[in-house]
Amino acid sequence: MFTGLVEELGTVAAVEPLGDSVRLTLRGPLVASDASLGDSIAVNGCCLTVAHLDGVHFSADVMAESLERTSLAELAPGSVVNLERAVAAGARLGGHIVQGHVDGVGTLLERSPSEHWEILRFTLPAELARYLVEKGSITVDGVSLTVVDVADGSFAVSLIPTTLAETTLGARQPGDRVNLEVDIIAKYVERLLTTGGAA
Repeated sequence: MFTGLVEELGTVAAVEPLGDSVRLTLRGPLVASDASLGDSIAVNGCCLTVAHLDGVHFSADVMAESLERTSLAELAPGSVVNLERAVAAGARLGGHIVQGHVDGVGTLLERSPSEHWEILRFTLPAELARYLVEKGSITVDGVSLTVVDVADGSFAVSLIPTTLAETTLGARQPGDRVNLEVDIIAKYVERLLTTGGAA
């Protein structure tokens, strides 16, 4: 489990095709510093398993399913990514409950700068629209954000200077694709209401 609070901007060092998967090698000195084989690290919001470590780099295998359902297939050497280690028991939950299971991919439509913040609007896959509410939570490329507006087919978030400076969202441009994860609590509530809790 993650919180959606990005710990480090990492860099893709290598992308190795493995037939029906790829092995990503990423430079992330902070997240790699205390990682062990088998640990989970969120890369642009997608939970990946550490398969190799060398001190400042870690590698993870990305299966075809993840490549098809996320924006990870677009990564190349030099790409900058958001990194977060799994939350430790007893740590503060400063963002919201994030699983690292990407629900869909959105596209940045526009950036609207203000004096002290910036509003970003993204497309919203139709099947995810029912899970978003104004002032609710969403994860965009692994960043825990508050929804400020939901429209037909899109949503907007307002980013403070810290988020703009310390995550990849500060450099995203219209047309860029991002990973989206909706609030897991909303999905559980929907299941309970529609099925009465039946499996």
